[in-house]
Amino acid sequence: MDTTTWVILAVAMTAGVAVALVVWLVSRAVAQVPEEDRQYKDPPPLGFRLVWWPVQWVAYFIEPLIRAPRYSALLARLRKAGLDYSLSPAQFAASRWVCGLVVALLLVWVANTFAGMKQESLTAELYLQVALLGLVLGWLYPALWLRDQIALRRSEMLKTLPFFLDIVTLCVEAGLNFQGAMQQAVSKGPRGVLRNEFQRVLRDVRAGKGRAESLKAMAQRLDEPSIASFVGAVIQAENMGMSLGPVLRVQADQRRTERFLRAEKLAMEAPVKMLFPLIAFIFPCTFIVLFFPIVMKFMHSGL
Repeated sequence: MDTTTWVILAVAMTAGVAVALVVWLVSRAVAQVPEEDRQYKDPPPLGFRLVWWPVQWVAYFIEPLIRAPRYSALLARLRKAGLDYSLSPAQFAASRWVCGLVVALLLVWVANTFAGMKQESLTAELYLQVALLGLVLGWLYPALWLRDQIALRRSEMLKTLPFFLDIVTLCVEAGLNFQGAMQQAVSKGPRGVLRNEFQRVLRDVRAGKGRAESLKAMAQRLDEPSIASFVGAVIQAENMGMSLGPVLRVQADQRRTERFLRAEKLAMEAPVKMLFPLIAFIFPCTFIVLFFPIVMKFMHSGL
């Protein structure tokens, strides 16, 4: 064999050894990741389940790199979104990188497909720009999704809070104790955030945790002034030996008034929010429709 054949053979063997080494390193890294025990955890959201294996794999390696303040902040946001039993802070942080990589590959594939349809070739610089754009968009999306989940959960909680307080108040005034009233609110109330949180409080109480401590934990999880006010009033009334009926009635009326004020505030903000689309989109179309016949008439009259 000549020199060229030996060079090609050496390059092929080197490439094969490099690929085998990479495969061995990846398989060894995958083998280090222990299987997560999710027996007492809720299933993750659908988007996370689609890429759960790479998310769990990346989370295992980046968890030691997350600083304690950042870990606590992520855990608090997941708790406010009701995902603290579905995702860990490391898994959520890993999902941002995995989502960024997936979106980057998707945008590169779309750009390559359009270039193939036009029978053009994209430069390496353009591929890099598209990949960086996809990486940034994918990295930002989980944070925006978590923010929307927190906002939706808060809106639902504030909307249903007066109704749950009414049920608890009626049950207490009818002769039930506070725990029995909460049980009735859970069984009769609509599905949602507060029902799940009240169920969690009752579960903690049955497990041996103090009722005041369970209510404080609920207020800490939800991190909402209305819930904190309700919990503080109930605990103070029990410590002072007061009747819970009037206290709960005042809390229900106050929460209902706050809900009305929030709706009134949103109604007052609607005209301001509609001002920009009205000026930018509706007025120009209206002016075109009104002035087009006038302009055409002037043009045909020779002016």
